Amino acid sequence: MADIQDQQVEKKEIVVVGAGVIGLTTAIALQEKGQYRVTIIADAFPGDQRSTRYTSCWAGAHHVTLSGKDVRIQQIDKDTFDYMWQLSEPGKGPAEGCFLRLKQEELYEDGHGNGNVLDFYPDCKDIPNDNLLAGVTRGVEFQTLTIDVPIYLQYLKARFLARGGSVIRSTVQHINQILEGGPYVFHEDYLKRNRLARKVRVDGLVICAGLGARTLGGIEDPAVYPIRGQTVILRAPWVKSGRTLTGKHWVYIIPRRSGDVVVGGIEGVNDWYPLPRPETRTDILRRGLALYPELAPPEVRRAREPNIEDLLPLVIEDACGFRPARKGGLRLEAQRVRAEDGRSVPLIFNYGHAGHGYISSWGCAFSVLEMLTKEL
Repeated sequence: MADIQDQQVEKKEIVVVGAGVIGLTTAIALQEKGQYRVTIIADAFPGDQRSTRYTSCWAGAHHVTLSGKDVRIQQIDKDTFDYMWQLSEPGKGPAEGCFLRLKQEELYEDGHGNGNVLDFYPDCKDIPNDNLLAGVTRGVEFQTLTIDVPIYLQYLKARFLARGGSVIRSTVQHINQILEGGPYVFHEDYLKRNRLARKVRVDGLVICAGLGARTLGGIEDPAVYPIRGQTVILRAPWVKSGRTLTGKHWVYIIPRRSGDVVVGGIEGVNDWYPLPRPETRTDILRRGLALYPELAPPEVRRAREPNIEDLLPLVIEDACGFRPARKGGLRLEAQRVRAEDGRSVPLIFNYGHAGHGYISSWGCAFSVLEMLTKEL
C-alpha cells in the first residue's frame, strides 16, 4: 500500500545529516508532513556503543529553558516543552515512559537569574526567601519534565522508521556528495550491486551535524566549538524532584523515571579531553550533596549527616560529552546552494545548540519544516 501511495504522490527527497536528538526530531517533523521522503545519514545512531562522537547520549536532560532574553529561543523552547508535555501525559502520552514529570527548583546566587522566562511552566512561582539555602538570592519552582535519554533516543529513531523514514550509516565528507548523488551513494548494499550508482535527485538538505559542522565539507563553520561536560550518574530512585544552582557555582540534580539521577556539572569551553576526570567527579559529588542532601540513602540521613563516601556505592557511571556550541549562538536558517546539475537546492542549518538541544529540539524541528516548506 505504501508503494502505491508513493507512486500516486511524488514526494520530495530530503536528506538530514546527523542523528542526534536534533537530527532525529527534525527528520520526524519532515517525514510526518507526508510530502517528503526523508533519509538520515550519520556515522552514529542511538544504540551504538557510546562515545564522545555522539553527543546526545550524554545529556542530563531536563527541560529548563536557557533562552535568557532571546525572544526567538524563548518561543522555540516553549513550543518544545508544550510538545513534550503532551508526549509525557500520564496514561495518554505516546512516549510517557521516556519522561518523568516533577517539581523543579531553580536557585540563583548573587543576583543571577533567568528573569521571568520560566513563567510558561505549570505552577511557576517564587520560592519564599525564608525557604532559600544560604547564599541563594532568588528561587523559582515549577513543574517540568526530565528525559530518560537512552530510552527517548530509541523512541525517536523507532518513530522515524515507523513513519517510513530511512537511515544510512556513513560519514559525509562534503555536502556535494549528497547534492550530486543523493543518499544512495553512501549505501553499501546498493553500491555492491551497482557501482555505477543511480543518482537520486535531492530536493532539500538539512544540516544537523552538531560539532561535525566544524569540519563538514561545504559547511566548515569555524564558529563551532565544544563545551565539555562531565556528570556522575547515581542509582537513587528515592529522588523525585530536580534542583539547579546557578551563580558562582553551577550544580544540577536531574532524576529520571528509571530511578537514575544525573549530578553535574561543568562547562569546559574548548576542552576536548574525552574521558571523565577523577578530581572532577569528586568535586561534582561534593557540590551535588551540598545542594541536595537527599541524594544520600534515607537510612543514612536518618542516622547522621551524609558525606561523599555515602554516594560512592550509588555511582553507576561517570559520563563525559561535548556540547556542540557556536559563537553567535544557534544557527537556524535557510539558504540556497547550487547542485551539480545547476539546480538551486534549499540548504537548512539546524546546529549550534550547545547545552539546550533537548530543550529546543521540537521547536527547532517545526521551524525547519516551516522553512523547507516555504523554500520548496
